[in-house]
Amino acid sequence: MARKKLEDHPTVVQVRRRDRTTARPAEPLDAAWLRQLCLDAGADDVGFVEIDRPDIADQREDLDAALPGVRTLISIVSRMNRENVRTPARSVANLEFHHTGDESNEVGRQVVGELEAVGVRAINPAMGFPMEMDKFPRKAWVVSHKPVAVAAGLGKMGIHRNVIHPKFGNFILLGTILVDAEVSEYTRPIEYNPCLECKLCVTACPTGAIASDGHFNFSACYTHNYREFMGGFGDWAEQVAESRNAHDYRARVSDSESASMWQSLSFGANYKAAYCMSVCPAGEDVIGPWLDDRKAHLTQVVRPLMDKEETVYVVPGSDAEQHVADRFPNKRTKHVAMSLRANSIDGLVEGLPLIFQREQAKDMSATYHFTFTGDESRQITVTIRDRELEVADGHHGEPDLRITADTRTWLRFLSKPSLLAWALVRRQIKLQGSPRLLRDFGRCFPS
Repeated sequence: MARKKLEDHPTVVQVRRRDRTTARPAEPLDAAWLRQLCLDAGADDVGFVEIDRPDIADQREDLDAALPGVRTLISIVSRMNRENVRTPARSVANLEFHHTGDESNEVGRQVVGELEAVGVRAINPAMGFPMEMDKFPRKAWVVSHKPVAVAAGLGKMGIHRNVIHPKFGNFILLGTILVDAEVSEYTRPIEYNPCLECKLCVTACPTGAIASDGHFNFSACYTHNYREFMGGFGDWAEQVAESRNAHDYRARVSDSESASMWQSLSFGANYKAAYCMSVCPAGEDVIGPWLDDRKAHLTQVVRPLMDKEETVYVVPGSDAEQHVADRFPNKRTKHVAMSLRANSIDGLVEGLPLIFQREQAKDMSATYHFTFTGDESRQITVTIRDRELEVADGHHGEPDLRITADTRTWLRFLSKPSLLAWALVRRQIKLQGSPRLLRDFGRCFPS
């Protein structure tokens, strides 16, 4: 009886009738049709990646969770206006980032709407923000756009860790659409890297995050460029909480910094640099003036960013602090707390390579065995040698220092090193070996 009542419902009758006359497009979706759909929605370039592509295998679980049954990723390129990004006036550059980001999100939303209208399930995760911040400081984003774009043939990663499009250079923002249908033809990675290895990004980066040998200091970039995002905002909020009064707050935070934070909260978080993108001459549409007159490019684009008087946010004792002092006499540093703070042992292990300061480890050669107990149980081996870091599960080899620690106590110690003596007395952290090695370890991961 209930079944008959359901079938007689006007909505059900109408849908049954419609289903007999209309149907979801035949699969696979025609690649040429889908590409034109994206271009008509405002994308500047498009590529397609099947969900089983090995290049994105590490994202498969997250993508399936976001759209169960996802079978295709559409990678979308939105071009930025170059001179807006190049100017030392960061307000202009940030306006370009925000506008292009909004356009990228709108392209994705429009394409998803068109697909949904013909019966194809799809979602468009944000180009940048918002993200799933309940997962912060671990992976908060739904999809990693850069590996998808590379797999889709829309460019290659340059030495500065930005995707360089063969035509538009690195003056692009990326979006990804998840679709539950196959496509008739998938695109493949390009055969060459548009990166010229000119090292201008190395020269211009105010924090030294990009090294000429290809090394990337993630925490140096994150601490400064993302000062008014996520962890940097949290550090500022703690400055507010810890201030005794207005006078004390002004001693900690300048009026211009307060105004900048207000601006980010009101109009979208501002990047402090992104100079690596600004100076990059790669890409068919970009390279001409640089080829014609490299000196002019250096004078008009690179030098103004290097000579700009500004505050560079650094963690005390970090490689970035020393880099600013050595390379940029017109820039001043301000000490801030390390905002990449782990809240779990798994997060700690993932984060160690991101906050490792290799110049602080130049004279080190040591192996550490960590045993974590309590809320989380895990054993890891950390080896620091020749400015290189290696982290492995389990205990391997003969350690120079054994550390056994209660998980909760260790995580508290990371944010407040003064707790160490108390934890040692209470045997919540135990050391076998020279305590000096723990001090040396901490120097490589300043907080």
